[in-house]
Amino acid sequence: MPDAASAAASSKMRTPARWAALTALGIVYGDLGTSPLYTLQTVLQATGGRLSPASALGVLSLIIWTLILTVSLKYCVFVMRADNHGEGGILALMSLIGANSFRGGATLLTGMGLLGAALLYGDGVITPAISVLSALEGVNVATAALKPFVMPMAVAILVALFAAQRFGTERIGRAFGPIMLLWFIVIASLGLTGIAHNPRVLAAIDPRYAISFLAHSGGVGFFVLGGVFLCITGAEALYADMGHLGKGPIKLSWYVIVLPALLLNYAGQTALLDGNSTSHGNPFFELAPTWAVYPLVALATVAAIIASQAIITGSFSMTRQAMQLGWLPGVKIRQTSDQVYGQIYVPVVNFLMMVATAGITLAFQSSDRLAGAYGTAVSTTMLLTTGLLFNAMRKVWNWPLALSIMVAGVFLIVDAGFFSANLLKIADGGWLPLTLGAVVFFVMVTWRSGVNSVRASLEQKPETPEGFLANLQTNHIPRVPGTAVFLTRTTRQVPYLLIDHVKHMGALHCSVLTLTVKFEDTPRVSRGTRCGVEKIADGIWHVAIRFGYVEIPDLCAALLEIPDLDPAIDLGSAVYFGARDQIVRKSKKSLMPRWRLALFAFLYRNAVKAVDRFNLPSENVVEIGRQIEV
Repeated sequence: MPDAASAAASSKMRTPARWAALTALGIVYGDLGTSPLYTLQTVLQATGGRLSPASALGVLSLIIWTLILTVSLKYCVFVMRADNHGEGGILALMSLIGANSFRGGATLLTGMGLLGAALLYGDGVITPAISVLSALEGVNVATAALKPFVMPMAVAILVALFAAQRFGTERIGRAFGPIMLLWFIVIASLGLTGIAHNPRVLAAIDPRYAISFLAHSGGVGFFVLGGVFLCITGAEALYADMGHLGKGPIKLSWYVIVLPALLLNYAGQTALLDGNSTSHGNPFFELAPTWAVYPLVALATVAAIIASQAIITGSFSMTRQAMQLGWLPGVKIRQTSDQVYGQIYVPVVNFLMMVATAGITLAFQSSDRLAGAYGTAVSTTMLLTTGLLFNAMRKVWNWPLALSIMVAGVFLIVDAGFFSANLLKIADGGWLPLTLGAVVFFVMVTWRSGVNSVRASLEQKPETPEGFLANLQTNHIPRVPGTAVFLTRTTRQVPYLLIDHVKHMGALHCSVLTLTVKFEDTPRVSRGTRCGVEKIADGIWHVAIRFGYVEIPDLCAALLEIPDLDPAIDLGSAVYFGARDQIVRKSKKSLMPRWRLALFAFLYRNAVKAVDRFNLPSENVVEIGRQIEV
């Protein structure tokens, strides 16, 4: 069976280069591409539905330069340069700068990376809700008769979308690119019609309009800034999906198709607003002629589903990364495609996101109310990304301090402005994604702390590996035919699981492998460096197998790839021994507070077992029950 690196490489080779940019439209730009559905509508809500001609130009100028500075410059030029062996995302950036533990100087950077990742889950449950609601609400422009059915229809579509995840999205995904290309053509055309009626809005390319608006609008400008920020929600997908498509296609799609279409549509909407002193509808749908509203709603709904699919898939990928970097408990992951490596299904994440998204849709009921909750998590993540990017400039690229401060400082000022503006949304719903992100962050930190406590507890066992090997050499331990593989969480060559097994059974197999699995801070590990074998006693070998943090581990396949394995080891009939541990509290000097230990014990008890996580043959797996005092 080919390793993950080979599978990923062959998957990319199967996709012709000329189609890569088109594929990026469907995978990367769903969220960014549907932002015109609600951005200016949210801005209007902040201004009470009124925009003077000067204010309209100021808002459009803010949107234009936000897209240029944050997406075109920050993400496309700088952030995407900080790839971790071709992979992107805030966890990949965290690993790139060497921050993956709460030790020494890495503590702050690790906390920033984990918090940014956790907040993306909060954003992930809001994106599908606001995108689908905004699309369906377009029917209100044509008739008010369907308004009561918008929210139930949105819930039904979202539940169906999450339910379909188990079947995989390979076939549907092939159509995402062409559909999004049609979407961008349509929104650009709508924008052009608006500009044709009021071409003066093109003057907003001058950044002085944005500066003047912020300088003279007072507190209203700060509220507007929170709405303007919605035009770049989804920008983090450019970085997160870099490993699937590469930098080139993503950048090409942005500069040639996505950016021009967005700028034209926002300009067209502004041209419409500039000609109407008051607007209470959605300017996106008001751009369309009456006969085109229903087809446009249908297309917008499909585009919103694609945007939702992208954030769901991204959540699955981030869960796998966090799990294999040691920040989340093991969960069941299913590969849904034998052609595309990145297509996976994580049942528990899918279910929790479905419940949360449907609940949010039912609670907020409309996109304008939901807009108050949208943006707080993303703005925080972007601010944290800039902080990590500064460290990449210094540690990875070896930039001078002055240059790093100058470049990162510009992005920090922009991010801090949007972050501050979004803090005003907390009372209107912004607390929701922040709370969800805080819960995920707490779970991550508790899991890592608990696993470290388990390892510390095992280290306190009275019998030492040295003593065990001494008994073995003096023939005090009988040997029986067969091959046994002992899985261990520790890096010890003789795990305590093996010692406990011999203690209770009184015998040991003739051929024994003690197996340590380690997930590296790099995305993939080449086949030649995956396995290391060392003989530690007669008939006993220690095997260390390394996987990258985006790979799906297959231990049986990895063991078969070990070169020059001793003929006495019969992997075909090997018995795999793993531990089924029960976490209990120490009577004295517990390593964790009682309230936190209860959460860790729950996570530990429900984590996926080795037979599922490592693709082991269930009929050859034996689990040994143990109680571990923490």
